[in-house]
Amino acid sequence: MNIGMETELIEFKKSTGELKEGIISLASMLNKNGKAVLYFGIRNDGEVIGQQIGDRTMREVSQGIANAIKPQIIPEIIMELCDNKNIIKVTAEGDEKPYSAYGKYYMRSADEDREITPQQLRNLMLSASDSIINIEANNQELTFEQLKTLYAGRNMTLRENTYKQNLNLLTRNGSYNLMASLLSDANSYSIKVAVFRGTDKIDLIRRNEYGYRCMLVAAKQVLDYMEALNETEVDVGGSLRKEQKLFDFACFREAWLNACLHNRWSRQTPPAVYLFENRIEIVSVGGLPDGLTLEEFYEGKSKPVNLELQQIMVQLDYIEQTGHGVPLIVARYGREVFDITENFITVTIPLNRRGKSLAAKKDMRHLDDMDKKIVVLMERNSNIRVNEISEKTGLGTTAITKRIRRLKEMDIVVREGSKRNGHWIVRH
Repeated sequence: MNIGMETELIEFKKSTGELKEGIISLASMLNKNGKAVLYFGIRNDGEVIGQQIGDRTMREVSQGIANAIKPQIIPEIIMELCDNKNIIKVTAEGDEKPYSAYGKYYMRSADEDREITPQQLRNLMLSASDSIINIEANNQELTFEQLKTLYAGRNMTLRENTYKQNLNLLTRNGSYNLMASLLSDANSYSIKVAVFRGTDKIDLIRRNEYGYRCMLVAAKQVLDYMEALNETEVDVGGSLRKEQKLFDFACFREAWLNACLHNRWSRQTPPAVYLFENRIEIVSVGGLPDGLTLEEFYEGKSKPVNLELQQIMVQLDYIEQTGHGVPLIVARYGREVFDITENFITVTIPLNRRGKSLAAKKDMRHLDDMDKKIVVLMERNSNIRVNEISEKTGLGTTAITKRIRRLKEMDIVVREGSKRNGHWIVRH
């Protein structure tokens, strides 16, 4: 009998002779997901082979886990009959990450247990300590009338005696947490949309303030403002009249709401929107969530930094749990619009100022030889890809991507379409 495949939540071991490896898998899965299931008596391909169970077998498993995993967990260990064969099932949950096994730290990736680097361990410890539901709010005199109005607008009523617990607005000791502060009627977070003249931050034209209130109300006000700015430009240069918006609002909406959801609010810096002559930048604090690879991120696999906040945003129809936001942006603009570092994620959405920008000649005198070579390659082949540019120039793809981003900010090159099917336009 076959019971399936190993996953990020499930591990199979042939017998308790692999107890050490199984315990490592438990710690690895707890660090990734906060829960884990371990079977003894099943091959790694899912085939049930059975486990011999003696008088001390279950105790040895329990003691092995207790001695090896720190901080200590209390798993459920039971014997099950599967296909007329005995197997052992170990189920564990825990929110005291990071967990070590035999003094080392591991993280689950698909069905593998990978020892994590010191930097990854530091990030894991930070993510555990800066959870918005575990940090106590500085202000304990909070009200939530704006939040209640949002729920009422969805035909949902918050019960006065239970909503604070149901929405995870309280710490374990019953005080208001950081998420409660974010969603309260008055808080200390300033959420801004800054508008600049030109393509840099030298000349600030306008700064709109939407913060100091329920974060979800402020986030919606930012969306309303940007939608109002999204004017239609008309191209009458050809035989047909063509109309297009200044930017793809659906992509902006996904980028902005993701920034609000995944922001590391414990660092006291809210997400922001910067509007330039040629682009919009949406900036959030904190890099990729621990355990999420860059490829998984681009594929739309979600590992929310603020899980409890995500649940509220789903209930209020701010976001969906389909994970389509990042793939939508990538399909429209390509991966190049994402700049992901350890401390920030920046999404850059180009503006469709074609009537003005395409006619303007760009000054290339300040470009170095490598930048000029990249521009020439794009002129010769508008479909050229980053890896092809890398091969022709000898620079790595990361360096090429940074140079292309700078050329785009200078409005010298523009990417039309997705990374796979799009093409380059050179404006000089």
